[in-house]
Amino acid sequence: MGRFRPGLKTRACLASAAVLALAWSAVPAQAATGPVSSTPAAGTPQLANTGATEQVRQLAQCGGTMYAVGSFTSIQRYTTTYARNNAFSFSATSPFKVTAWNPNVNGIVNSIAFSPDCSQAYLGGVFSSVNGTAVKNIAEVSTSTGAVNTAFASSAGGQVSTLLTYGTHLLTGGYFTSINGSSANPYFTSLNTTTGKDDGFLNLNISGNYQFPGVSDNPTRVYNQQLSNGGTLDLVEGDFTSVGGQPRQQIFMLDLAGSKASVTAWTSDEFSQACATVEPFYVQAAAWSPDDSEIYIGTTGYHPYDMPVGATPRTGLCDAAAAFPATQADVSHLWVNYTGCDSLYSAAADASTAYFGGHERWSENPNDCDAQGTGAIAAPGMEGLDPATGNLTFNPTRDRGLGADDMLVTSGGLWIASDNSDGSSSCGGAYGYAGICFLPYSA
Repeated sequence: MGRFRPGLKTRACLASAAVLALAWSAVPAQAATGPVSSTPAAGTPQLANTGATEQVRQLAQCGGTMYAVGSFTSIQRYTTTYARNNAFSFSATSPFKVTAWNPNVNGIVNSIAFSPDCSQAYLGGVFSSVNGTAVKNIAEVSTSTGAVNTAFASSAGGQVSTLLTYGTHLLTGGYFTSINGSSANPYFTSLNTTTGKDDGFLNLNISGNYQFPGVSDNPTRVYNQQLSNGGTLDLVEGDFTSVGGQPRQQIFMLDLAGSKASVTAWTSDEFSQACATVEPFYVQAAAWSPDDSEIYIGTTGYHPYDMPVGATPRTGLCDAAAAFPATQADVSHLWVNYTGCDSLYSAAADASTAYFGGHERWSENPNDCDAQGTGAIAAPGMEGLDPATGNLTFNPTRDRGLGADDMLVTSGGLWIASDNSDGSSSCGGAYGYAGICFLPYSA
């Protein structure tokens, strides 16, 4: 059964196309068409076995360096172990050596974003200290020393779940109702990248939540976002019913090109269909097709709110991968691929494949729930689907664990962030990939 993990699913990054032109590229160009290899690259760092369940929640590349953030205390590469609290970095190419960067964050880091030249990193999560400096849930740190830049305001009144840099704006989403002295834009605020203060670029009046019998803790929140490949549109996921004065549930699209961000006409009535009361808000992640013409979503939700557990075939978007056109209108899905009541937490795409990760057991499973129905295909931990049909075309498999919390396509291949729950470490049939797996494009 799928289970929503508040605040844990965050895959938002990185920098806009306008920013990338200034210096280092934070979003590597996608030159290869895919699919990626089903055999993982050797030598990538992994979560060390500490006896505790630890997790990488986001992977992000800036320049030639890969950054990993999450909830962990120790990293291992081959036989060498490194003490790293919740954030570390390593070379983005083989031999993937771990760097000396060690900001030593004393709590969960959900998301990371960067300055244009990659010299500074913005961290968001649930923490109160970075490298011994008192902060609250958000901080700017040097990517060379790990030291906090105290000129950047660093106090969020609640969990920070997602960060994305766009020009001089740091688009910051989470559970907070005030951040760095401002309560004007709760849940999703644009901060000046130099001062950390609300710069007014976002003024969305996000409000509302889902009210169903049996749901007792269901607050308004923002927990994920994805910048388009064109660099001017931003998808945002969370729990809300109104954005920018328009009805929007679970996901909306922003146009970032103007002097202020504005809500676009893209939406779907399907996002208002409720799932089971334990997780009625279910759109966890999204990805853009390389040409930005389609949007792929991964969901939790278990089963539709008004549909008995055993009823089949499935309908709606609960526990499924789905594709929608990115047309600026009220749209309908192009296809839906059901997992059979297991959650998906991450999505990514290249020209050949739409990739999804979670703790799913099956693909193409509309005919059963928590069991392999007629026609279902075993696809534990991740799946690669045909962007045109939604059918399973790439099936490397990985240990399910808690679920793949992040996927990132770069010019080199597909990065997958996960965890070590119950000893999970396999990816593509190989072991030794707890928390991080890289499936490269063929040379």
